[in-house]
Amino acid sequence: MSLKNDIDMVKEEFSSEEKFFEKAVMTERFVKKYKNVMIGSLVAVVVVVAANIAYDINKQSKVRAANEVLAELNKDANNTVALLRLNELSPQLHDVWVFSQAVADKNVAALKELEHSKAIIVSDVAAYELAQNSNDAKKLENYALKQDAIYRDLAQVQSAVILMNSGKMKEAHEKLAKISTASPLNKVSLALLHYGLK
Repeated sequence: MSLKNDIDMVKEEFSSEEKFFEKAVMTERFVKKYKNVMIGSLVAVVVVVAANIAYDINKQSKVRAANEVLAELNKDANNTVALLRLNELSPQLHDVWVFSQAVADKNVAALKELEHSKAIIVSDVAAYELAQNSNDAKKLENYALKQDAIYRDLAQVQSAVILMNSGKMKEAHEKLAKISTASPLNKVSLALLHYGLK
């Protein structure tokens, strides 16, 4: 019995070794067949990771440089070289700076240019400032009719006040009625409706 068990055990051992070598040969064939694809994939991953790291470093460098230029402009607002450099580094930050200066100086020409800014918030707020400074109910209404106008309700209230001052109570009432109940200016519009329109 022992001899038969020994023979079976040797057969099993040969069988398992044979399967191991068979798997090794299959793996070797697979690696030889797809070696170029695997190397190409590895190189592509390394290139993508390196490019991503380089992009992040470049972006951080631009942000740091833009902040330094902005600090220079805070020291000297008339530094045209720094302003041009800021425009190269970050056009949107440039527009924000120009907007802040235009509002402080009440520079209508600069605000008109900023109405076409690629920085959406700057262009919207510049349009609002122009409409507000004009003290014209029609311009405020045109601003309020724009889709996604940030100061829509405020423009409506200001337009209603202008209309009230010129004696056009019905039109002012219609403007105030457009203000949503969820708006922070709802209470102001209700007060104007109650006290201002008789």
